[in-house]
Amino acid sequence: MQLATILKSKKITQEQLFMLSVLAVNGGNYLYNLILGRVLGPAAFADAAVLITFLLVLSFAAMTFQLVTAKFSMLFEYQLFQSFIAKVYQNAFAVGLLFGVAIVVFAPTLQEIFNTSSSTMFVVFGCGVPIYFLMSVNRGVFQGKKAFKLLSITYQTEMWSRLLVTLLLILVLDIKSPVIIAIGILASFVFGLIPFKSSNVSFKRQTISQTHKKAIRSFFIITAFYELTQIIINNSDILLVKHYFESYEAGLYASLALIGRIVYFIAWMFVMLLLPTVVQLKKDGKETASVLFKYIGYIAGISLSIVVGCFSFPELIIQLLFGDSYIAMAPLLYKYAIATSLFAISNIFAYYYLSLDKYIPVVISGIFGMLQVALVIGYHDSLNQVVHMQIVAMALLLVIQIVFFKATSKKA
Repeated sequence: MQLATILKSKKITQEQLFMLSVLAVNGGNYLYNLILGRVLGPAAFADAAVLITFLLVLSFAAMTFQLVTAKFSMLFEYQLFQSFIAKVYQNAFAVGLLFGVAIVVFAPTLQEIFNTSSSTMFVVFGCGVPIYFLMSVNRGVFQGKKAFKLLSITYQTEMWSRLLVTLLLILVLDIKSPVIIAIGILASFVFGLIPFKSSNVSFKRQTISQTHKKAIRSFFIITAFYELTQIIINNSDILLVKHYFESYEAGLYASLALIGRIVYFIAWMFVMLLLPTVVQLKKDGKETASVLFKYIGYIAGISLSIVVGCFSFPELIIQLLFGDSYIAMAPLLYKYAIATSLFAISNIFAYYYLSLDKYIPVVISGIFGMLQVALVIGYHDSLNQVVHMQIVAMALLLVIQIVFFKATSKKA
């Protein structure tokens, strides 16, 4: 009785609720991947990993619309907001439709490039792309208005539906096919729209002043460029490994990447809170560096703990998460965690400056994203070498971001 009274007296803020929700979503997504890894085995899991990587690529592409929506939802009010949000929905659906059709049309080519067992899985995935873009704009509204409770619900519905639908299809149909994985992903896009405010959608022509159009366009272009660098840095290694290595090795590497990237997925939670906070502080004329330092401290502490854990108990971690079939990746686990930790901290710098409309760090990220790809293409004699190339690229990226921060801080 006393415990219930204490819990009622301590109100959980929407930000805290969102952070707890993100932890639950990341946990659910990890469970989803772990189950697939155990059920399918390394070779078949390599195909599933391609679809999961495509999902991550899609999420970064759609994140452009989400961040643009979030930022200008905070800055625009009343009629201007209504015109803006309706226009964004129109453009997001058009871009999503374009990407979706491209994936469907080039499905056989994608099968050949990534050595998958099916082209149908790309067709099914492509059909859901326009829905995902609409879902991202919907989330952007919630993020910009700091409606973190509703934002949490959309991530929860997406994650749980993907997990449950996929498992149900595998158990009922007893088919271990990548097409089943694609159907589960498509279903999650539909459920991820919940809750959806249809009143924000309009097919009427929207009127926005040239000044506002220019501001929106500039932020959209630079954000799209940065999300492209995110796609390259986060996903190029898995796709390149799938291209250069046999399916068995690619499946082993996919399990390594999944475990090592837990640092980035946790960092993403702080990025979602960072952008609206920094934009609001800038709008109010207040200093913003303290927010950056706070989130860097969080990510650095979490990263160090994960790297130490991966170094100390690599075999135990892999056995618990994926099983003995993936144990060969144990020596590389802490190294991959180092690479993702370096990137996660660099990412906080980039999003911080993106919130302040300073775009040089975004260009820096793009340069080092291409460097990572070039290094992996040039040096891929072994999976160990692939991981080493990523550490080199991400270490250089972090050093340059820190140097830029110190240089601009002195000028300020």
